[in-house]
Amino acid sequence: MPRSRSTTRVTTVAGAGVLALAFAASLGTGAAHATDAGNTRVAVAAGTNVAAVPGAKAFGDTDPSTPEQVSFVLKERHKGALDAQVEHGVRHQLSVSQFAHSYGQSKQTIDEINSYLASFGIKTTVYADNVDIAASGTAGQFDKALAVQQHDYKVPAQGGTGDSGRIPAQTVHGTKQQPKLPRKVADSVLAVLGLSNYSPFVSHAKHVNSGVRAKQAATNSIDCTALTGLPGACNTPTDYTQRYGLAKTEQAGNTGAGQTVGIVTLAALDEGAPEYFWSNVMHLPDTGRAVTVQNIDGGPGAPSDAAGTGETDLDVEQSGGVAPGADVTVYQAPNTDNGFADAFFTAATQNTADSVSASWGESETIIQASVASGVETPQYQAAFDEAFLEMAVQGQSVFASAGDEGAYDASRDLGTTNLSVDAPADSPFITSAGGTTLPWSATLTSSKTGNSAQVSVTDERAWGWDYLWSPLAKLHNTTEAAEAIKEIGGGGGGYSTLETEPSYQRRLVGSFSAVPYLTPTEYQSVSGITEPTNWSFTADPAVTTGHGTGRAEPDVSADADPYTGYVLYEPSAGAGNELQGGWGGTSFVAPQLNGSAAVMDQALGHRVGFLNPALYNLAAGKKSPLNSLNTSGTSNDNLYYTGTAGTRYNPATGLGTPDFGGIIAQLQHR
Repeated sequence: MPRSRSTTRVTTVAGAGVLALAFAASLGTGAAHATDAGNTRVAVAAGTNVAAVPGAKAFGDTDPSTPEQVSFVLKERHKGALDAQVEHGVRHQLSVSQFAHSYGQSKQTIDEINSYLASFGIKTTVYADNVDIAASGTAGQFDKALAVQQHDYKVPAQGGTGDSGRIPAQTVHGTKQQPKLPRKVADSVLAVLGLSNYSPFVSHAKHVNSGVRAKQAATNSIDCTALTGLPGACNTPTDYTQRYGLAKTEQAGNTGAGQTVGIVTLAALDEGAPEYFWSNVMHLPDTGRAVTVQNIDGGPGAPSDAAGTGETDLDVEQSGGVAPGADVTVYQAPNTDNGFADAFFTAATQNTADSVSASWGESETIIQASVASGVETPQYQAAFDEAFLEMAVQGQSVFASAGDEGAYDASRDLGTTNLSVDAPADSPFITSAGGTTLPWSATLTSSKTGNSAQVSVTDERAWGWDYLWSPLAKLHNTTEAAEAIKEIGGGGGGYSTLETEPSYQRRLVGSFSAVPYLTPTEYQSVSGITEPTNWSFTADPAVTTGHGTGRAEPDVSADADPYTGYVLYEPSAGAGNELQGGWGGTSFVAPQLNGSAAVMDQALGHRVGFLNPALYNLAAGKKSPLNSLNTSGTSNDNLYYTGTAGTRYNPATGLGTPDFGGIIAQLQHR
């Protein structure tokens, strides 16, 4: 394929900016320590317990020679002070070594953990922040070191209202036992992640209904009628920069040059795909930038459409398309809890990526169910928060997708119908990326029935597919209620039940308006918690009000609706399907914000860092550079939450859409 002068380089790392510490297995078996009171082993928080996943069936002991990667996430010291500093806005950015000195664990504690694991033949790599330790060995070695027995399991597909987004069936290993460590080091360990290779995370990308076509004039530079039948659904990063006030900044020479954007992902990149996209689809001039791929914990394997390579391709294409002068580093990890965490810790301890984004996640409900049933540790959220805190205090901007099922995030991965938001975007130390729908109108036709129906969206609104339910019912000869339950799509948003409200949200967030189309029904026990599994439908709901608690997401939004969405180039999709239109989801918004941060960094001459404290302060001002989408009612909702007139925050869209030119101008005077 044609390639620009930019290059792709692949390396494999256990962690970056780390100190490797390998100890000889000849130090002993560890049994001699059992009589020492200080080394009496006590239980520590564990990662995924695949034995508790519904339907999981063991079929034998795990071969003790099976290679295994386990992460020991340590407790950050002085965490209360660190939390407060980040929530109020970091004034003095730290280096990794300064962070390790102030907040990482002591050398004595780390040496004790390393020595203990080495006595079982386990090799360790200490991340430079003194918070994460990546350990490699065999299942048999970890079984002995942590006093567990791992088994092989067959796990059926989990959750989802349809095939899209379901966690696929898997054959994996894991243990139902809680690991144990010597008492003298156990108190310093926040969580042990990696005693299972179960893959729980899903991509936040969504596609248009393949059976729908439109009679509509093209609204962007690519005529993708042949690709999707929806000529307005093939936007590129150029359309994004023009729409959200970044084009003039880039025309002035600020393209992200000298900056690096980081992509944390759980599927392998199609090598050469981003370069082809930038050169042959966007027609960007060659900048000579580098695309570097780092395989974390062994990497996710070969590129695969089924595994989510399209997500990785689009993340790099979008972030690098928004910031054509920036280098890109791809931290690609196995789809496991420790792989995901280690990818973030690698980005943090390298500290070369000025901004980072991730478009993978899971609902808070599936996390709650996993904790309740013993599948996951209660410290799971805190382990990721530690990585985000480190990046924030080092001046790295971090963005994550808010999800694509509107207010009902758990309908995708667990199959419940309760209100739920997405993780890790629920972290108070990350900027959560929500979604909107652009104005568009068309006559839709169905390739199956031949029926037609009108769609009209007059203003940019919160992305929620309620505007499609009635037209689709006409196209498919069904009812609006049937289409509503089938077509759950919208920008993720609402209130966290796992993370507390950060101080920067208190001025603007709390009361909300809602349009309850869908009322949860049929409550039953699901993986250890009681949740609804169905909805009743109201076609024209009245606006209700309420008050939310907990961390609210998203923080900021941009176009994410596939019907006003984007073009994707993915070679792994197969011959003839490499170039696709009609893609959307908040998967696009997170990397776009990532690229935007790189442009802002160059324009300002320094890292903008964790944006939330500044964004909420700017939104509260008289000349806010954010367009609050606060219209109330069924023309501006994410299937539940809607705007409230006169307010600055809408749980469906956060603070609204950005005017990056205005944001840069105001930040220059701070």
